[in-house]
Amino acid sequence: MNIALLVIDMQNDYLCEKRMKRFAYDTEGLVARVNGLIHRYSAAGRDVIYIRHIIQNLPTNRLIFGYSLADTKGAELYGGLEVVSENVFEKLVGDALTNRKLLALIRNRGYERLHLCGLDECGCVAATALGAKKRGIEAEIQREGTDTVFEGRKVARTREKLREAGIRYILSAQKTENYEAFSRVL
Repeated sequence: MNIALLVIDMQNDYLCEKRMKRFAYDTEGLVARVNGLIHRYSAAGRDVIYIRHIIQNLPTNRLIFGYSLADTKGAELYGGLEVVSENVFEKLVGDALTNRKLLALIRNRGYERLHLCGLDECGCVAATALGAKKRGIEAEIQREGTDTVFEGRKVARTREKLREAGIRYILSAQKTENYEAFSRVL
């Protein structure tokens, strides 16, 4: 099966030490887990594709958002992230597959399934998974390489919406009773 790993929004503005308080991710742990996934997929001969969320660098957006602004260091991929390919794409909205060049790459390379990780489970990761499903592309979320700043009901609603759409989570090998099934996914 032709599978690619999409690494979503692992950018400086969300992970660096001086980030906004609302982006309270466990940077060290998340980056280590995502890098582990990148190594596993790359070693298995799978493509790794990086996605960056970009917001137009306009005065109003600097005031309203203040992060992921085009042409800023904050919008770049996080420095501690392993980058093993030149497949880096930008998106302007949550669903990464709205980027026509990314969608063309996915279709041209014949990926039958996308595995997603990164930020945020209740935001762009979920939006991209749902966008893939809408376009007839199977998507699964790598739980160990995904994080969220949301809690409780928002997380439960997001997970239920994904479940209803037929999008599954892949659990880490350590947490999965059926290791062989996990290995076959790769």
